[in-house]
Amino acid sequence: MKSFETTIRVEYHHTDQMGIVHHSNYIKFFEVARTEWLRTVGMTYAEMERRGVMMPIVDVQVKYKQPAYYDELIKVRAFVDALPMARMTFRYEIHGEDGREIATGMTTLGFIDKVTRRPQRAPQWLMEVLGDVE
Repeated sequence: MKSFETTIRVEYHHTDQMGIVHHSNYIKFFEVARTEWLRTVGMTYAEMERRGVMMPIVDVQVKYKQPAYYDELIKVRAFVDALPMARMTFRYEIHGEDGREIATGMTTLGFIDKVTRRPQRAPQWLMEVLGDVE
C-alpha cells in the first residue's frame, strides 16, 4: 500500500539535557506521520471520530539506532502494508538529514466504537477509502 513521508525539525522541547531527542518523542513523530498519511488518503482522525470510530494504540515498538539532535531536520516515513481487519498496523522509518537511519518502529491500532468503547472491525467506509490507495 501507500507510504507517506514528512519532515520534522527537532525542537528544543523534543530533546534531553544532552541535546538528543528523548526516546518518548519518537512515538510522537510516528503519530505525525500516521495522521498525515491518513490525511493524504482522504481520511482524518477527526472525521473518523465524527463517524463514531476511534483508534487507540494497542502495541508500539521502537528500535533506536542513532540519535537525532536539536535543530536537525528528520524525515519520518509511515507505511501500511495491508488493509486492516480489526487492527491496523503502521511501520515507520526515521532518517536524519544526512541520510543516516535513526530509528524504526511499528504501531498497531485497534478500532473501537466511540460510544460503547467496544472493539469492532474496520468500518466498511474506511476499507473503501483504503482500497483505493495504491
